[in-house]
Amino acid sequence: MQRKTGPAQPGRDGSGPGRPGRADQPEDRFADVVDGLIGSPGVTPPRGGSGFGRSALRWEGKIFAMLVRGRLVVKLPAARVDALTGNGDGVPFDANKGTPMKEWFSLDPASGLPWLPLAQEALEFARHR
Repeated sequence: MQRKTGPAQPGRDGSGPGRPGRADQPEDRFADVVDGLIGSPGVTPPRGGSGFGRSALRWEGKIFAMLVRGRLVVKLPAARVDALTGNGDGVPFDANKGTPMKEWFSLDPASGLPWLPLAQEALEFARHR
């Protein structure tokens, strides 16, 4: 994932907007997630191009986190998706098909949840499936 050029922002960790040291743009926040996970065994970076999954992080070929329409989307257990949704942190992801997917969560950009730990949780879920 190619990062936009600009002044360095020390201490970025892919967390929520409006807090000191945090990236403001979803693309930059996701780039931080990619940077944080790309050295993990079995993890491959987004492929780019066009179509579904072009911005996805994969573990052994399986998508576990991606950037879709400016939102972090992660694959998690259905109960975890329900809990995050119930807390108001986002919604089940529906891939623009009108039917929410039980194990996919789309994080609200206004949520204060940090992106990297959520993506790490998704990676762990992918590893243990």
